[in-house]
Amino acid sequence: MVEIKSHEFDRFAERSSDLYRIFVIYGPDRGLVSERAKVIAGKTGVSQDDPFAMLKLDVSDLQGDPGRLLDEVNSLGLFGGSKLVWLRGAANEKPLLDAIQVLASGPPPANILIIEAGDLKKGSGLRKIAEPAKGIAVIPCYADDIRSLNALIDTELAGEGLRISADGRERLLELLGGDRVASRNEIRKLALYCRGAGVIEEQHVDEIIGDASAISADEAVDAVLTGDLAALHRTMQKISTSKTPLFLVLQSCLKQFQLLDLMKSEMEEKKLPPAQVMMTLGRHIHFKRKPLVEKALRTWNPTALARETERLQHAILSSRQKQSLEASVVFHALLAVAVQSGR
Repeated sequence: MVEIKSHEFDRFAERSSDLYRIFVIYGPDRGLVSERAKVIAGKTGVSQDDPFAMLKLDVSDLQGDPGRLLDEVNSLGLFGGSKLVWLRGAANEKPLLDAIQVLASGPPPANILIIEAGDLKKGSGLRKIAEPAKGIAVIPCYADDIRSLNALIDTELAGEGLRISADGRERLLELLGGDRVASRNEIRKLALYCRGAGVIEEQHVDEIIGDASAISADEAVDAVLTGDLAALHRTMQKISTSKTPLFLVLQSCLKQFQLLDLMKSEMEEKKLPPAQVMMTLGRHIHFKRKPLVEKALRTWNPTALARETERLQHAILSSRQKQSLEASVVFHALLAVAVQSGR
């Protein structure tokens, strides 16, 4: 198995194109998946402005032409040299799996293939083929941990000649995570706001990023978990009035569903009751919220959790890409998840 851990990625990327021709990049953090795919693409030496050298495909492009991916990966470039084939939106589609099975069992292809996939569960088709293959680099992308977020903060702030106080860093860390692109954008917004200040303090973080207070965010998340549409509407009105960035509420909801997904997997794998999992993975949850979360563990199944987690991830990315529509994107996503909870 050639799996690149998160802390190994930067060093691996420098020599990636010398070692592998096929890269499968997947995970729940879509922003990080996209970012790492761009890094790998940049290290290949293939001009991304050359339409004869770079081909971007969506997985839907393979549905009507199942042999296309193999043809493109093995075709010779018009002017010689390697071509880069970049496939996005992958999961476990049959045309993709068939092509990867052939590529995994054969010699290195003529061209370079980068595959961006979503959150692939262990044992799913694409991982089952790619992970044992010696010629495929598999790069999982999970939500940033504290170490990764600290590194991201330091890198972005150093580029602006800024430092951040211990209190400011602690406050900023509370507001980041879930999606790498969104986290990077928030840090850059903070750096722009504090340009020339030298040191970023806690009040700077609150002024520019704001805070969906723990109480307000939890109220919204709890309304989503219980399917209480009226409570969700009231809470979102209160948060909007307070000028709190709605994205932060969406992020809090995503973190809750990611935790539920992790806890549910632990329950099923080790045959544990919800109460026992709450004592380990849920020990940091406020005691007033524990009965609600424990109830959610009993009622939600892994498939539904994965579906709603993906919905929230897409909404986070959309809210960052289309900030003028942020309120609409956030509310509709939370409403959709709450409706599923009610069912």
